[in-house]
Amino acid sequence: MTEYFAAQDHKPFTHIVVDEAQDLGVPELRMLSAISQNGTNALFFAGDLGQRIFQEPFSWLALGIDIRGRSQTLKVNYRTSHQIRQTVDRLLPKSVRDVDGNEEERTGTVSIFNGPEPEVQVFADAEAEIVAVGFWISEAIKDDVEPEEIGVFVRSDNEMARARAVVKEAAQKPLELSDRLEERNDRISIGTMHLAKGLEFKAVVVMACDDDVLPLQERVETVADEGELDEVFETERHLFYVACTRARDRLLVTGAEPASEFFEDMMIKN
Repeated sequence: MTEYFAAQDHKPFTHIVVDEAQDLGVPELRMLSAISQNGTNALFFAGDLGQRIFQEPFSWLALGIDIRGRSQTLKVNYRTSHQIRQTVDRLLPKSVRDVDGNEEERTGTVSIFNGPEPEVQVFADAEAEIVAVGFWISEAIKDDVEPEEIGVFVRSDNEMARARAVVKEAAQKPLELSDRLEERNDRISIGTMHLAKGLEFKAVVVMACDDDVLPLQERVETVADEGELDEVFETERHLFYVACTRARDRLLVTGAEPASEFFEDMMIKN
């Protein structure tokens, strides 16, 4: 389709709005360019470089899309409480730059509401973590948070058994997330961090964040050089950031000793 429309004088769209633009790949960006008319402001992109988890960085400029000097950073957060946003923002640098030099300034953002301070807890082992997280979920439900308003996320399928055990400990029913849109129906959503993308819950648990799980040891062991290692750590941070920012009001982050090194950043007080 890209080749077909690129050769046509008449394009099917005069204007295109693209959300989650940070996760566009080269084929998608080429297609958007091919199906939109040339002209001022034909393409409008909305995205967050801090939430880039599906694509390696590449040059938009090399593909003919130049947004240098034409971008703006929005500073009002409508979804996440001030306390959660302030804590989770410590996972990322104060500014994020793409390969074309476009910089996204992350300081100065404000949230429109307050909530409880997020909790970061480390347990002696996975069994202790399961008991404690199960209790936390039970207490949230007693405090009028509905089960369908709760999400539990882990790094990979290898940790899903711990998520299932937590829901069982809380005497609730799990909904295992997939790529399909499913009704939550009085069930607690559980899934991997990648599946958290685009979702929102009143209360979120990001658990099983052990030292060899986050960053994922399997990825670390396959790197060939220091540059590739830096990229692995960066994308793992972004993935963790995405999972934590699914929380609107309450956030609990846990792991078993030794816990993820990313915890240190979250526990630093401003």
